[in-house]
Amino acid sequence: MARLARLALAGLPHHLIQRGLNRQPIVLDDTDRERLLAELRESAALHKVAIHAYVLMDNHLHLLATPETAEGLSRMMQSLGRRYVAAFNKRHGRSGTLWDGRFRAAPLEAQAWLLACMSYIELNPQRAGQWLAAPEDYRWCSAAHHLGLRRDPLVYDHALFWALGNTPFEREAAWRARLEQGVGPDERLRLHEAAQKGWPLGSAGFLQDLAQDTDRPLQPRKRGRPPRLS
Repeated sequence: MARLARLALAGLPHHLIQRGLNRQPIVLDDTDRERLLAELRESAALHKVAIHAYVLMDNHLHLLATPETAEGLSRMMQSLGRRYVAAFNKRHGRSGTLWDGRFRAAPLEAQAWLLACMSYIELNPQRAGQWLAAPEDYRWCSAAHHLGLRRDPLVYDHALFWALGNTPFEREAAWRARLEQGVGPDERLRLHEAAQKGWPLGSAGFLQDLAQDTDRPLQPRKRGRPPRLS
């Protein structure tokens, strides 16, 4: 069966996951982490992709990003691969790919899913067993930026984040409350599976609107034979 083409659409936020080959580390120390995020920032600017949230774990990367063009996400990740993987290989005396195939991504209906996806991403270290007192304690993540504890040049805040309050203090307090509330198991599962399988996540109306812009299937086909027509 032919591989389903990745769905990437200009102007929509996408949840993106890039894993290491065989789930091996993509960073080995803080020098690698700083290099990867710096190269990501350059690649995102070059290809006009706004990064709204991120987390860099040892063996994978989550992004919430809006491309200005349909090709922006792919070009950004290709650029990151050229810039970072070559430097990583040279530094650590290795060769070959670092990534576990192509990145996974799914477009999201912003009003319904953007803030949930931001929370999902910024709470990832705690779910993964990093024993942190608070999300902002994990340095390689956008949580501290959204909580007003540092200015992260990689992050371009989405309008829905700004709508959380009229002042920075109001937005930061609202975001802390959102992180403390967490993401429910059903939301976590839907966000994970949508990104892994490449299906857009949103309402029936959102999917109907997308269908006007692409011929690609937007939902998995139901299993089994089609019903017989009598």
